[in-house]
Amino acid sequence: MILTWLYVPGDRPEVVAKALRSGADAVIVDLEDAVSASRKEYARTATAELLAERPPVPVHVRVNALGSPWAGADLTALATLHGLAGLRLPKISAPEQISHVAERTGGVALYVLLESALGVERAYEIARAHPALRGLSLGEADLRADLGVTAEAGLDWPRSRIVVAARAAGLAPPAQSVFPDIRDLEGLAVSCARGRSLGFLGRAAIHPRQLPVIERTYLPAPEEVTAAEEILSAARATPGALALPDGRFVDPAVVAAAHRTLALAARTATR
Repeated sequence: MILTWLYVPGDRPEVVAKALRSGADAVIVDLEDAVSASRKEYARTATAELLAERPPVPVHVRVNALGSPWAGADLTALATLHGLAGLRLPKISAPEQISHVAERTGGVALYVLLESALGVERAYEIARAHPALRGLSLGEADLRADLGVTAEAGLDWPRSRIVVAARAAGLAPPAQSVFPDIRDLEGLAVSCARGRSLGFLGRAAIHPRQLPVIERTYLPAPEEVTAAEEILSAARATPGALALPDGRFVDPAVVAAAHRTLALAARTATR
């Protein structure tokens, strides 16, 4: 189960190498915003060399936006490499874009970034566009600019929108967008707690120091684990809907949530 995704620039192989040892569950090599136009080709070549063999953790690559001068070459160079766990497609606004990429890449797992009002509005259509699509997330910097949002609460509706769209389409809960201030770990924790309350699961990071905060916030607290164990114990003893002694009502949805909580808790023991 992936909770932490670490972005690294594709034209910095030494930084990518450190990211693979950072403790992140997955690494996202960025060929788009983090790489200047003059270094796009070098970043692509370096990333292809990295992915010629399977790296120690899953590596996804954020390619350049479809329609840019570099996107076609990115897809051609990367899609067949053994070490590629997934392609992340930025600035998606229509389901046809997903189908087009899926046909070119032969079933590689695709993840999309919705970064405009139109993309958010079409979130469910995009989420159902092709079986190769495995996840949605927001590109919040571009979305803020498109919407003219100045307050944090102004993104709550788009955030909830993609959580609902992903789940309605049978996809995993989305991961939160990056928190841009790498020094403000307290603010990051508050933001992660808010994201968790909205239905997100995990978060992308731009610096290794953010990873423990993200993981700690998204893992269940001891009292949540205890409550989940009580629910499952009661459900095993008395199948069907029931009320616990403290008044909590248990039905299949509550049991399913308890299973998810314990699955996350088991991650701690595994790691």
